[in-house]
Amino acid sequence: MRAWIASRLAQTVLVVFLSLTAVFGMVRLSGDPVLLFMPMDIQAKDVSEYRQRLGFNDPLLVQYARFMRGAVHGDFGESLRYRRDALGLVLERLPATLLLAGTAMLLTLVVAVPLGVVTAVRRDSAVDHAGTVLTVLGQATPGFWLGLMLIYVFAVQLRWLPTGGMGGLAHLVMPSLVLAAFYAARVARLTRSALLEALGEDYVLTARAKGLAERRVIGKHALRNSAIPIVTLAGLEAGQLLGGAVVTETIFAWPGLGRLTVQALLNRDFPVVMAAVSFTSIVYTLMNLVVDLLYSWLDPRVRLK
Repeated sequence: MRAWIASRLAQTVLVVFLSLTAVFGMVRLSGDPVLLFMPMDIQAKDVSEYRQRLGFNDPLLVQYARFMRGAVHGDFGESLRYRRDALGLVLERLPATLLLAGTAMLLTLVVAVPLGVVTAVRRDSAVDHAGTVLTVLGQATPGFWLGLMLIYVFAVQLRWLPTGGMGGLAHLVMPSLVLAAFYAARVARLTRSALLEALGEDYVLTARAKGLAERRVIGKHALRNSAIPIVTLAGLEAGQLLGGAVVTETIFAWPGLGRLTVQALLNRDFPVVMAAVSFTSIVYTLMNLVVDLLYSWLDPRVRLK
């Protein structure tokens, strides 16, 4: 077990290393960030001095080695725009992202799993057809359009909710609903298909033949054995949410990690981009590790070697 965990951690480190390398190369190809902050009438000599001070005149391999060495110690440098520690800016936005992602994930699981179970148990009924329509609409509706419609109806017309920003619970309602709509639709459809497959297995037929209550057959036998794909998808979605919901955070002016990353990309703020991508990569790979560990508890057929 320990050897397997060590192997997975090594894979995590490799994934983070490769993602940092890829982002370093892509960001460097985006242009010169120094020119973004210089006035139009700046002298070429002053630009060269500023680039030298920031280390942009060094060979690319030297810049890469310096970046990787700093990343190991959590030092991604100073933001070119805010003149503050880049990782500090990322961690400063983390609570807002955790709040939004946690609320959206809670709504997703509370709505999607029961909906998937009901539509699977009542297959080909009116409830099943209605649930299918809702899940298809949830996946087909663009998040930005849904967000704008919610703002127009509940903020502009009815004035029940604020248009954006972060404050009380009222500010959290619309962005969390927009995020949960798409993810809940995916989880509900997967829950339905996985449960339908499990309900056709021999062990479910045996449990019913023994006279077990239908609720126990579904909850203890069918649902638990169909939980692996559901947990996998939920874990991946949690990693995506923690990485920042870019579109939703932008529409609702939510001060989270996704919005910070987009702003840093537009401003060519390399240190902040590197810090944000590093954090997202680590969170995403750790979520995959947690999902793998849950497999052995959910399904005794899974053996961790």
